[in-house]
Amino acid sequence: MNASPPTEAGAADRFCRAWTELLHSGHGGTLTTGTRRRLAARTTALLNRARNDDPFDPAPAEEAGAVLVHAHYTDPAMFARLVAVVQEPPLGDGRGPALAGAFAAGWAGALREQTLHEQESIRLAADTARESAERALHASEARFRALFESAAIGIGIGDIDGRILEVNPSLVELFGARPEDLEGRRVDDLVHPEDTPGVWEAYGELISGKRDRFQFDKPYYRADGEVVWTHLTVSLIRDEDGAPKYQVAMLEDITDRYRLQERLRHQATHDPLTGLPNRAAFFERLEALFEDPSPGARIGLCYVDLDGFKVVNDSLGHEAGDQLLAAVAERLAAALAPMGHLLARLGGDEFVVLLENSSGEQQAVAVARTVLDALTKPVLVGDHQLSVGASVGVLERTVATTTPMAAVRAADLTLYRAKEEGRGRWTLFDPGRNARAVNRYAVSVRMPTALDRGEFFIDYQPLCALPDGSLVAVEALVRWRHPQLGVLGPDEFVATAEETGVIMPLGRWVLEQACGQAAEWARRFGPAAPQMNVNLAVRQTRNAGLVPDVARILHSTGLDPRLLQLEITESAVVGREDESLHTLHSLVDMGVSLAVDDFGTGWSNLSYLRDLPVSGLKIAGSFVADLHDPTLDEALGWRIVGAVVSLAHTLGLTVTAEEVETAAHAERLRAMGCDWAQGWYYGRPVRPEEISRRIAADGYPR
Repeated sequence: MNASPPTEAGAADRFCRAWTELLHSGHGGTLTTGTRRRLAARTTALLNRARNDDPFDPAPAEEAGAVLVHAHYTDPAMFARLVAVVQEPPLGDGRGPALAGAFAAGWAGALREQTLHEQESIRLAADTARESAERALHASEARFRALFESAAIGIGIGDIDGRILEVNPSLVELFGARPEDLEGRRVDDLVHPEDTPGVWEAYGELISGKRDRFQFDKPYYRADGEVVWTHLTVSLIRDEDGAPKYQVAMLEDITDRYRLQERLRHQATHDPLTGLPNRAAFFERLEALFEDPSPGARIGLCYVDLDGFKVVNDSLGHEAGDQLLAAVAERLAAALAPMGHLLARLGGDEFVVLLENSSGEQQAVAVARTVLDALTKPVLVGDHQLSVGASVGVLERTVATTTPMAAVRAADLTLYRAKEEGRGRWTLFDPGRNARAVNRYAVSVRMPTALDRGEFFIDYQPLCALPDGSLVAVEALVRWRHPQLGVLGPDEFVATAEETGVIMPLGRWVLEQACGQAAEWARRFGPAAPQMNVNLAVRQTRNAGLVPDVARILHSTGLDPRLLQLEITESAVVGREDESLHTLHSLVDMGVSLAVDDFGTGWSNLSYLRDLPVSGLKIAGSFVADLHDPTLDEALGWRIVGAVVSLAHTLGLTVTAEEVETAAHAERLRAMGCDWAQGWYYGRPVRPEEISRRIAADGYPR
């Protein structure tokens, strides 16, 4: 075991000496010196375990607190000194408060158990005294009076009508009053605004005889106006016939313990940097709104994220970043205070405003504008005037139409939409866009494993020669059979595959499947087998492994390279020096042909088109689709299509028109010299078996 650094060892020694001296300072009843020495050694060992264990375990510290109570170290002043020593010296990882809290919890729990045991003894003695009253009234009265007068906890006796009949000295001291101030008063005069829910219902059940006992933590006002917190136990005393006759209340002063617990709770539910409620407090409040909402209840969420905060952190340091966050929190709290909404810090530079009982979207938008207005002026941090803005995602819904987590996800997605749209603005939740974003997320989460699970498959769409309508090629179109979202087309997941990098293994799989299918048709139908067209993503064309992948797949499937055409987009190559050009030339040298897909939707730089080693281009389907739109100039549309066909033929390229849906359009394209066509008029994407039947049928449809 490695020795602790000198500073840590010195701190540990100082702690041991201080702790031992404190336990030997005269407290602890009548313990002998040897007993105190053993007690100090045991508790020091337990506390050192708690100080040094990683991860932190509160159990040893709790045990140390309990051991001291069992050794009669129960004086509150002594306890305060013990807690102070536990936290010295400060621990660098912030463990001090947690260590002190665990020690205090163990001490308080053991003290409470000891007190409850005393209460139970008193109650049993009271019951015994009552039961023996008929046989030995004077003896039982003497015993009861001794207990009543000398008990360390407050005891009061009342009748069933709720009038206080007698109080003991401890109760008088607890209330800071005189006996005559309490005796004769009614119990229900002692109501406090912070009474635990249910305490008075339980009291009503007790005096009516429905229950014999109840316990609650309850506050009372002392004679000087201060509040004292007590652990209240009320028992019912019945007569010989079992009818309610008296009530006995026993009150233990737990004010110090209550305040300690409140401090610990505040630390657990508030952000130490800004003092705002933290993430845990926010979710606790949010979930409470969904427990029993009134009909029509609405909530609003404003998710706030600072713009440019990372730049401040990276350039000026984390200390400046913390100062900025504290200043922003102060501004937001001051601006939102008149509205009465909960402002919390979720972490980092993210804040949230919760609107309870929202009156509608306008109120939520007003809160978002207030947030943005509060941050318009620069924030002074040290010698720097820092301009800080924010983006706000706004959600406002009826409680019945959502859940806490769904509302949070929707607000978070809306926030990032606000950032994407330019920052420094608020954006309102859009159900349609949110649904699409959720779908994209669901797609991205499952996609990495979907290929291994066999969820992808390929359909094939015919490409036909315009002069005679014969089948000349098919395009491989990947589909995803998603278990929750159903069958998804390429438009719904290829972009996400590009972003996540899954496009590389997915593209390789599509190429393998398509080439294998093309090779099977070639073996089965010979010269009648169609050319196989496969789309390449931009990331694939820029990958050095594409050429060896294609070579390997052609070799493993036995497909003639002349039956494979790879379709690329105009954005696949951005200049004459682009490395992708070398890859494309290598593919053509291998015998594979290339075509430009969706021509006219990208940069359409004619000089680049001249430099590309392509043998064909496909006119973007939007050009042909626009010919169906009566609001557009059809004649101009046809002139554009004709110009593209003429240009392609000038460059020696084969031209394919996409989205051909009518015989009239097919005829018009045929007349202007377009070579091939693809679209629903010639066939929708189908399973490979359907393509096989079509090849065998030789020429359907014409």
